[in-house]
Amino acid sequence: MTHLEKGSDATELETVRHAFDEAAAAVGLRDDLRERLSRSEREVAAQVPVRMDDGSVRVFEAYRVQHSSARGPYKGGMRYHPEIDLDGARALAATMTWKTALNDLPFGGAKGGVDCEPKSLSATEMQAITRGLMGPLESAIGPMTDIMAPDMGSGPREMAWMMDWWGRSREHAPAIVTGKPVALGGTLGRVEATGEGVAFIIGEHARASGWDIAGMRVVIQGFGNVGSHAAVALERMGCTIVGVSDVVGGVVDPAGLDVSELVRRARAGIVGHEGMRVDRVSNAELLSVECDILVPAAIGGVLHAGNADAVHARVVVEAANSPLTPAADAILAGRGIEVIPDVLANAGGVIVSYLEWTQNTQNAQWSRDQVDTELARRLRAAYRAACGRAAADGCAMRGAAHRLAVERVAEAVVLRGHP
Repeated sequence: MTHLEKGSDATELETVRHAFDEAAAAVGLRDDLRERLSRSEREVAAQVPVRMDDGSVRVFEAYRVQHSSARGPYKGGMRYHPEIDLDGARALAATMTWKTALNDLPFGGAKGGVDCEPKSLSATEMQAITRGLMGPLESAIGPMTDIMAPDMGSGPREMAWMMDWWGRSREHAPAIVTGKPVALGGTLGRVEATGEGVAFIIGEHARASGWDIAGMRVVIQGFGNVGSHAAVALERMGCTIVGVSDVVGGVVDPAGLDVSELVRRARAGIVGHEGMRVDRVSNAELLSVECDILVPAAIGGVLHAGNADAVHARVVVEAANSPLTPAADAILAGRGIEVIPDVLANAGGVIVSYLEWTQNTQNAQWSRDQVDTELARRLRAAYRAACGRAAADGCAMRGAAHRLAVERVAEAVVLRGHP
């Protein structure tokens, strides 16, 4: 099959809970804290009725799950995607809690979304959905309560609409969302941050492993905002991008793909279009292409019990959230293939979101160099902390990252004096 496929051996929520359960057991987390941190603090599900361009009315389901506020305001994106549901939002919200804690940000974790297909909607319909979901969320969000951000299917445009709605209903507060256009208080470097952060972590791992990053062969499944910016950054670092894919299929060239041409084509949704002298493969086939670094950058659950043994890479870097099921993790570990987990690999986006929020709360504007320097500092610190914990505990990077995160969140809960 050409389109992106998920495995059936574990849902994304089961995958996230598995990582938490293993970390909680490893650090000896108290039963009461384990019970508390295994659940969300608040969940909102709402209907968003919208008058469509043809005059009909459609009702969209919207969700916002707030997992933990122990370390600070809830933080996480809003996903516009036909597969988002409450369990999916729960998984993503918990992942944000562990991600912000691992990267030592003063935030908790949240996530949400709207069950819709953005590609089939006009700008007018998208704006109506975006403004329509703000009313049901109004009492649950705020610049010091829950700060939303872009995710799959959303971007600076939707964040601008959210900020405008808040300003008209409450008060002007750019910090209500991050990932805004720069002209409306957004930060330089936010659009590229997640993908460039993935590339940075790959560079750190290569140096720590004694590898020469120049010439390393990279395959990227998913060539949206994250995958495309990761490809550009990795090529700049000297890597050879030998395979990429979008939702309808992929292209492979062992000699190296022309990344700038792929970016140009991907913006029109035509990765693999006629005229490129490359081999065309399905998304499933792309995952088995021989390479040094495999980067799943699309959706969760794409590597599973049914295909993990076909991976031919030194390391898998989780640019997407939960792209590996626990079964895939175990299979890759048994084959000696390293995995850099999502809470570390794709944290660039939330780190720069924090930097944007900081600028907004201080009414300041940083230079791109300031943003990039702080992003690199925080990613390097998180990578080294996870490596140090992995060496000390004799565990894989995922286990180390989650142990650090769980301990930090649990400490905050205890310090707050909660029963």
